[in-house]
Amino acid sequence: MGSQGGRDEEEEALPLFQRQQAKGRVAYRVFASTIFVGICLIWIHRFLYIPMVGEDGRWVWVGMFMAELCFSFFWVCTQSLRWNLTLLYPFKHSLSLRYEDKLPGIDIFVCTADPIIEPPTLVINTILSAMSYNYPSEKLAVYLSDDGGSDLTFYAFLEASHFAKYWIPFCKKNDIEPMSPEAYFAHNSNVQDITYAQEWSVVKNLYEEMKERIESTMERGNISKEIRVKHKGFSEWNCNVTKKDHQSIVQIVLDGRDETAVDNNGYRLPTLVYVAREKRPQYPHHFKAGAMNALIRVASEISNGPIILNLDCDMYVNDSDAIREALCFFMDEEKGHEIAYVQHPQNFNNITKNDLYANSFNVFNKVELVGMCGYDSAFYLGTGCFHRRESLCGKNYSEDNKLRLDIKDAKKNDKRTVNELEEASKIVASCSYDKDTQWGKEMGLVYGCPVEDNITGLKIQCRGWKSVYYCPNKEAFLGVAPNTLEVALIQHRRWAEGFFQIFLSKYCPFIYGHGKIKLGAQMGYCANLLWAPMSLPTLYYVIIPPLCLLHGIPLFPQASSQWFLPYAYVFISKNAYSIVETWVCGGTIKAWWNSQRMWVIRRTTAYFLAFIDTTIKQLRLSQTAFAITPKVVTDDVLKRYEKEVMEFGSSTTEVTIIATLAMLNLLSFVGAIMKRIIASEIDFNTTEMLIPQVILCVLVIMVNLPVYQALFSRNDEGRIPQGVMFKSIVLASLTCMVPIN
Repeated sequence: MGSQGGRDEEEEALPLFQRQQAKGRVAYRVFASTIFVGICLIWIHRFLYIPMVGEDGRWVWVGMFMAELCFSFFWVCTQSLRWNLTLLYPFKHSLSLRYEDKLPGIDIFVCTADPIIEPPTLVINTILSAMSYNYPSEKLAVYLSDDGGSDLTFYAFLEASHFAKYWIPFCKKNDIEPMSPEAYFAHNSNVQDITYAQEWSVVKNLYEEMKERIESTMERGNISKEIRVKHKGFSEWNCNVTKKDHQSIVQIVLDGRDETAVDNNGYRLPTLVYVAREKRPQYPHHFKAGAMNALIRVASEISNGPIILNLDCDMYVNDSDAIREALCFFMDEEKGHEIAYVQHPQNFNNITKNDLYANSFNVFNKVELVGMCGYDSAFYLGTGCFHRRESLCGKNYSEDNKLRLDIKDAKKNDKRTVNELEEASKIVASCSYDKDTQWGKEMGLVYGCPVEDNITGLKIQCRGWKSVYYCPNKEAFLGVAPNTLEVALIQHRRWAEGFFQIFLSKYCPFIYGHGKIKLGAQMGYCANLLWAPMSLPTLYYVIIPPLCLLHGIPLFPQASSQWFLPYAYVFISKNAYSIVETWVCGGTIKAWWNSQRMWVIRRTTAYFLAFIDTTIKQLRLSQTAFAITPKVVTDDVLKRYEKEVMEFGSSTTEVTIIATLAMLNLLSFVGAIMKRIIASEIDFNTTEMLIPQVILCVLVIMVNLPVYQALFSRNDEGRIPQGVMFKSIVLASLTCMVPIN
């Protein structure tokens, strides 16, 4: 007993989390420095060998110099994310020893916006997983923000509240993970234990029956009278309610204070609340930021948990102890009071073996986000993030007033009835509530930007708070990644547009963050904020070198020249390191190659269009829009995705650009070869100087092999339409005829 007591006392004296710098930091810094030396030598060569006035290629040479300066600046920004990798390790056992009876309340926010694009069955799986945490249920409150204001979503929410009485005890009794019924039953079908198999079968049948009821109601498109009379909440929907014009709807489906709100084993259920904030055509609704701010206010009336977890509707809980691990950072006696939020990576359960569309973000999750943590300025990614309520609501951090978690239940003695709480919540969820207030400016998520999460995180850090990024071995949350090229590009276009808006605004990290966050963090932010303008040098590199190859204009030194060495070293070393980085982060060589393809496609399409959109908005010629990415596809599309066959199949601007650039490089390469064959005399010096451009053109052609297949050899619905093929050939041919000088 004495020995055990001594161990417990020693355990209580330890911190609740540990920081550790990644190994190999010095070696990497030396390696990166050699690349920088190579880059400087390239600058010198470009400057010294600018063609004289009147010589062919003078201006394209200057353009190459400018493009390489842009690439170099961007590369330096990305190095800040690798310069100071810092890993964090929480000790949840120590947390249980010290604070098990003092754990704070947790408010969990789940956001959805459209029952068609984001099916209710997807949403309720996230809700059910959040209700099933290994955490005292009476201290959990789960809120669903339905920005679609749909009675179909509300119906599914009610069904989930009934099924939770079976699902939650099943999860806790059997240590079920993941806690999403759909994900769990899909991957755990071979049950050996007879007793458990019976229970498993009962719960699975209940789930399938619930799912069938929800889907049949969705197909019918309306709620039957028999269902409507079973809950008072349906009275909120009448003929005047539309998606963009309706009153505040707040329904407390399960009241955690009510001792009768228990599961089938008699244990208390979490609080469960449906929220559809008021929407009127004459009031701006501010997209997801507006929904989140309404949830913050509604939750302050009902549960007021000091910690807020926000999740996208497709991001279900995969680790039952994720809350406890996050609390280790907030409740650490020495450093916890400084931390505003704990960000987890976005992981997905539908990534193909070789990550066809580069959606896994493995390097971003396991390297770049870890690097930002080294500056105490982790990005806020908009989902999978635990917030300290007071920091999210605009409070500044002060060392003189070390803020601690309020571990008391703020609403424990609230004597208001459910109806009174709902009415009070409807007021704070009204569309005019935050007009002429600090909401959306200094309080809550920031309005006016498609990436409200990124700018909100920056503002919190500039108020003196620190933020941490925690990447556990076991994914805390799993979501659904885009499984078509079109959806993937829509998502990246929205992100790039929002990032560039931040860079051009007063919130540019180099201006707004000056003196408030570290220089490395400012550069790290800009590695994302500059996605859109980086499309310009990329387009230049994809278009000009092949055209100059076609016209016999060299843009690089001879392969036998000493000046060729820095070009070769920078190119080979950067790509070799990128391959190693991908492999260390769990990817394959083919996954790295797919990421290179998507790097080219994103920059030349989504990021370029985002650059144009942002420029137009800066000129006040259009307003900010928000695109919701669909979460469901047809079976044929899904089969092609699983076979890692790229999905084009549309006549969008992005597909036209992709096809045109692919054809431009192919025609330029073939044309250059034909010219050399036809020519009676060959200038070997010029030919040698064109070798780098040949290599570059061949690499672009190899990257675009799936594009050529979609243009010429595929017959499925995912091929590039013939109209786009014809247009791309004409545009590429006309471009090849443009004189270069």
